[in-house]
Amino acid sequence: MIQAIGRALLFDIDGTLANTDPLHLKAFNQVLGPRGHVFDHARFSRELQGFANVSIGERFLPDETPARRAEILDEKEAVFRTLVAGQIEPLPGLMALLDRADAAGVPMVAVTNAPRLNAELLLAGLGITERFKAIVIGDELAYGKPHPLPYQEGLRFVGGSAAASVAFEDSRSGVQSAAAAGIPTIGIRTSLSHDDLIGAGAVGSASAFDDPDLLTRLAAAMAW
Repeated sequence: MIQAIGRALLFDIDGTLANTDPLHLKAFNQVLGPRGHVFDHARFSRELQGFANVSIGERFLPDETPARRAEILDEKEAVFRTLVAGQIEPLPGLMALLDRADAAGVPMVAVTNAPRLNAELLLAGLGITERFKAIVIGDELAYGKPHPLPYQEGLRFVGGSAAASVAFEDSRSGVQSAAAAGIPTIGIRTSLSHDDLIGAGAVGSASAFDDPDLLTRLAAAMAW
């Protein structure tokens, strides 16, 4: 197989590969609700979705020490992993898209603000861990999303060109991160509207990976 020079596909995980956001919302409410922070879908999408736990802790647990914030948010992630176990389903069209990228020699990278345990659980649950050349974790870098660094690292791992690649994101912070790295970004409408995603910097949006307009755009961008 000949790798497509400069081209790459970069994927967020939560809400992009699988619609896990409702379970994150439930876990946040279970852990932060008793501490005075209750979220509906709209507030979740504005204030939690796509953000790293460090920034969430700073905002919603300001009176706790950094170590205690980490403990509380680790508890939330443990609740999420319990909720999601056995319930991971890929978005429609995902597997066919990954097959096509593999056949065309286009490398793929997962780029997420989720903790590594969550990222590995979700990819394993979908059975697609080996599809990705790298898993970039925002919390393991100097800056997470919405900073461009996570996507810049993703490109670096595969020698990708930003302009020749495509990213897939479902959150404002994720779209902002990929767009700031210069990568044309498709917003996945699992939680946000087309207008929300375009407003964050996406070049288009799709309901899932079997969207005909998305497939046409990818065929042109990846030359497959």
